[in-house]
Amino acid sequence: MPEPARLTGEALREYCLAKPGAWPDEPWDGDTVAKVGEKIFAFLGAGSVGLKCGANRDEADELVASYPDDVSKMAYIGRAGWNTVQLAGDVPDDEILELVDASYATVVSKLPRRSRPE
Repeated sequence: MPEPARLTGEALREYCLAKPGAWPDEPWDGDTVAKVGEKIFAFLGAGSVGLKCGANRDEADELVASYPDDVSKMAYIGRAGWNTVQLAGDVPDDEILELVDASYATVVSKLPRRSRPE
């Protein structure tokens, strides 16, 4: 029986941008992010995604401890609970999508009410 298809960078991008109010941006040359309002909720790489994975580093480290080969603290903003999650590794695709949902919800909750999507 063949392995089921794994989540690709393009499929993840489409998933992120299908969220209410989401839009793509390229704040740094060659780096695409998904934003809601003016805030990033996903850093979209070819084989990885950067997501808000906890309110603080301790919460985000729980995911790193569960998947040490495929989840790591993001450079610069990792102390605020951001992790890089590798696609097609040990983290199940459905869990990656749940992490996207949680990152999006966290960012939306911090937007001013007038900037939140309907």
